[in-house]
Amino acid sequence: MTGRVLYVQCSAGVAGDMLLGALVDAGADRIEIMDTLGRLDVDGYAVTFERVQRGGVAATWANVVVDHVGHDHRHDTQDHGHDHTHDHDHGDHPHRPASTIRKLLEASDLPGPVRDTARRVFAVLAEAEGAVHGIAPDDVEFHEVGAVDAIVDVVGIAAALHSLGVELIVAGPVATGRGTIRAAHGALPNPPPAVARLLASRQMPAFGVDTDMELATPTGVAVLAALADGFGAMPAMAVDSVGYGAGTADPPGRPNVVQVLVGRPAGQSLTPAPGQQAALVEVNVDDVTGEVLAHTISRLLDAGAFDAWATPIVMKKGRPAHTVSALCDPARVEAIAAVLLAETGSLGVRASTVTRWPQRREHATVVVDGQSISVKVGAGRVKVEHDDAAAAAAALGRPLRDVIAAAERAASERAASERVAADVHPLEY
Repeated sequence: MTGRVLYVQCSAGVAGDMLLGALVDAGADRIEIMDTLGRLDVDGYAVTFERVQRGGVAATWANVVVDHVGHDHRHDTQDHGHDHTHDHDHGDHPHRPASTIRKLLEASDLPGPVRDTARRVFAVLAEAEGAVHGIAPDDVEFHEVGAVDAIVDVVGIAAALHSLGVELIVAGPVATGRGTIRAAHGALPNPPPAVARLLASRQMPAFGVDTDMELATPTGVAVLAALADGFGAMPAMAVDSVGYGAGTADPPGRPNVVQVLVGRPAGQSLTPAPGQQAALVEVNVDDVTGEVLAHTISRLLDAGAFDAWATPIVMKKGRPAHTVSALCDPARVEAIAAVLLAETGSLGVRASTVTRWPQRREHATVVVDGQSISVKVGAGRVKVEHDDAAAAAAALGRPLRDVIAAAERAASERAASERVAADVHPLEY
């Protein structure tokens, strides 16, 4: 891994603006962040990065001020009812559906990595909120003010991560409050239902603090649920910078900050701690055809599985059968299980938690005799996309193996030239 490592210390909780402030405090380019936010078709807000003290610790406060329909809202992180992504207010103020936010991001002029990161966070957030309210994720409606807050926080965080060159994110245990928090239509448990759902989706370590403040917010926890590669102790790293992001409140007895450490990975271990948690979802079937198995695997991949496969087995009484397996993010277990049950007709499904260590890879496109072919390059290996190569072979009237070999050569030559360029112009962090 050539990128940087980010460790997020959530001992005072976590919120979107606290993460944004911490990343800026650690060296993310605020001008680049503001330029990126300016590419969004969103207005009626202002962002300032202010130096403040929280419990005697100097920190950066990412203060988001939203002016909507005459309602001037200061981002009130770490206070009751502060995070309007809860959809608490069903009054006269307009709402913004999750589907609208997704379309806004897709139509934006954001850099590709920033847009993709923001989309992942909002997909996870909408799925959690939808599960809480019993509706489809796209139908989740955020209060307009809270939606703007969340968009600014999430896109700002994505831009900051891109600015810092972060490739691996690990988060420590998340602090949560107790009791209840105020909402427009009544009291909600603390942590809020969406936060609890997000914590469970990735089996995040968490602990309680004896306060009725809302320490962990849906936006902050959604960022970790969507982007963190693992949870637990800080991984081995050479620390380059440290940042502190402030919450709005300044309670006595503890600094109300999120701490981040940014650095370079130590060593070249292929299985660095803590690894990435994943779910292995499986069914055993003895009454489906090979065509059904192939279709099921395709549907599992379409549903978001990292990988899917079928393994021949022998069941009781010597019956030949198959185990159909899917590896997925823990947040996708329900959707993956539904596909397995529907496509195989099985009467049951099982799941277990595993640890995986995905290796860094680059996606690229090479051209073979005028035909574009997608490839993955990583750890000295080149993997050619079969469907692209097959289409190119058909178009060119050449054997598939020749096209694959040509694509591999083109990708290897491209990677070698990029390494030479990097040696001449080394990256500076």
